[in-house]
Amino acid sequence: MTFPLLSLRRLFRVVNGGTPTSDAMNWGGDVPWATPADFSGRLTDITITRRSLTRDGARSGSVIVPRGSLLVSTRAPIGYVCVTGTDMAFNQGCRALVPAAAVDVRFFGYQLEARRADLQAEGLGTTFLELSSERLSSFKVAAPPLDEQRRIADFLEAETGRIDRLMHLYGRLSGLAAERAQRVLDEAVESRTHQVPLRYIVRFREGPGIMATDFRDDGVPLIRIAGLNKGEVTLNGCNFLDPGQVARQWKQFRLRLGDRLISGSATMGGVSVVRDPAVVGSIPYTGLIILRPTQGDVDMEYVETFLRSSHFMRQIHLLKTGATMQHFGPTHLSQVKAPLPSPADQHAIALAAREVVDHAASCEELTKRQIALLEERRRALITAAVTGQFDVAAAGGRNVTERGPA
Repeated sequence: MTFPLLSLRRLFRVVNGGTPTSDAMNWGGDVPWATPADFSGRLTDITITRRSLTRDGARSGSVIVPRGSLLVSTRAPIGYVCVTGTDMAFNQGCRALVPAAAVDVRFFGYQLEARRADLQAEGLGTTFLELSSERLSSFKVAAPPLDEQRRIADFLEAETGRIDRLMHLYGRLSGLAAERAQRVLDEAVESRTHQVPLRYIVRFREGPGIMATDFRDDGVPLIRIAGLNKGEVTLNGCNFLDPGQVARQWKQFRLRLGDRLISGSATMGGVSVVRDPAVVGSIPYTGLIILRPTQGDVDMEYVETFLRSSHFMRQIHLLKTGATMQHFGPTHLSQVKAPLPSPADQHAIALAAREVVDHAASCEELTKRQIALLEERRRALITAAVTGQFDVAAAGGRNVTERGPA
């Protein structure tokens, strides 16, 4: 079936957002005040991170739209949509579509969600992109009769709800595998009571501070934090340094095969290993810390296990510094204490940790793939339903999110 196309202005009144004046801004009221950052990407989900306004405060420099309106983010990110479940105020990064005719707002919400890329393409601007009121009101949408709108919206509400629940369950499965892995790591580490300073087990060396003026188009790779990828040190996002300057100033920082790197400002507890020969000889940038064993019988996989443990996290959390981005360095690591079991026990702990960490990583990868497939199916389902590509009354939900009988 083919649905007629109408401009949104034929169906809705477009209302611009605003910001209450500072003297009227009172966050203790009952009117939520939304911004583009509050949208989740789902039609029925919006999390208001800002406090609510009083009605007088909301009206001063802003507007209130009634429950059952469509709220659209018209600055980055453009094209996110939600149905307002209560009266709501919003800033200049949003515009509201208030029904001006008999419509089912859910139907048009789903349609705009499915056509997010088209809405984004309507954005204009030099400093930042914005979807103007004129372009939004001129945007053409499929507009079947009201009864058909309701039928499609009811169908999509049920089917997307099933898909969303499946996605949540897949995400929970991944989370449970990660929780189990963390519990096994923690129990293995904390069952050993003999503690020594971590500096007795490994040596720490932070990469040098290098100015951007020293960067070259080629030469010796300078490893950045982007190069720490899934437990391995890579050349992703690296800069380059002059080989002669490296030989004179920074040769002591050259990476060796088997070196471990951690970041003192991000990826807390994440350890990456130098396995790629192409990385050998590279220089880690400041903020990246090289770890090397102090003696030959130290199992560095055991050290990785300790650095992923809650025992390490608790200690480093108390020691790390920085107002904006908290970070740590060799000075902090030297104050950390770690269990030092026998080499055989180190190996056993590392082996058990590797098994659960690999299992958790496999679960995460599988669930990510399943969630991506469900997300794709969700978009295709919405698009097909709101454009009349199939009759939802005939579909009845069968074979849409579940496999029917063979």
